[in-house]
Amino acid sequence: MVEVGRLPWDQSTFTGRLNYFARVTDLRLMFATSSTLKKVEGIVTAYRHGISLPHVTKEEAIRARVIYDSAFHPDTGDKMNVIGRMSAQVPCGILLIGGMMVFYKTTPQVVVMQFFNQTFNTIVNYTNRNAKSKTNNIQVATGYVGATSGAVIASIGLNSLAVKAPPLLKRWVPFGAVAAANFINIPTMRQRELVDGIIVTDKDGNALGKSRKAAVKGIGQVLISRLLLIAPVMLVIPTIMQMLEKQPFFKRGLLFSISVQMLLSGAFLMVTVPTACSLFPQQCSMRFDQLEGSLKEEIRNNSDHLVDRVYFNKGL
Repeated sequence: MVEVGRLPWDQSTFTGRLNYFARVTDLRLMFATSSTLKKVEGIVTAYRHGISLPHVTKEEAIRARVIYDSAFHPDTGDKMNVIGRMSAQVPCGILLIGGMMVFYKTTPQVVVMQFFNQTFNTIVNYTNRNAKSKTNNIQVATGYVGATSGAVIASIGLNSLAVKAPPLLKRWVPFGAVAAANFINIPTMRQRELVDGIIVTDKDGNALGKSRKAAVKGIGQVLISRLLLIAPVMLVIPTIMQMLEKQPFFKRGLLFSISVQMLLSGAFLMVTVPTACSLFPQQCSMRFDQLEGSLKEEIRNNSDHLVDRVYFNKGL
């Protein structure tokens, strides 16, 4: 029987994760139909319950698992919001990141672009959270308002500081704003995990308790990944544009400049999105001796076998 739960790419290695996420973040999966999603859900569910499907080939089973993982939450099995799926990162990023790199010079432009960007980020953060830790509407709203306000304040503040700076530094202002917003939005959205801890399991998926240290590690890795996802796009492309705009052939108006930036953003994002997602395993782990003392004692008392590592979904 084909083991649909076993991926052909080793998730303990960066190369294996990159092979996996290059497929899961494929923007074409964003347009998977309801009938396709229902079909792959049925295949994955059948195999997880040990039901053999002789008519399904190994290649079809792997493809079903990839489509399933792109659209269904790993903790709950619920279908995820289309905009929040990682397959939507490239098309949405082209519009948002490209827009922020074009419209950054005036306060109204900054406010509008950060409103759209942080709305998108909030949807992504909520969709890809660790769903075993409950998040209420107040936390979502607080993260959204805080991140949007922080991004606008950072943009306006950096723009004012860069008034006499070289043009290239002004082009880098949107990156500073987005970076600041990420440090507000993600921890705020997932504050319950930082306060109460995140559920950790043994290698067989049995819940062992909640760990705040695991939450800090998981959220920290998500922050690093998100920054590395946007840094090449928002730092390298403005540098390229700064050089191109000095060339006579490039002076064809704003629409041409926007088109080039969108095209470059798409090319960069197709590389940075799967790469950033692959930096750390989604199923993160910690050594037993790194846990809080109270949790270690709880595990020793309640577990009937030796636990040397614990595992948890860090989110994306």
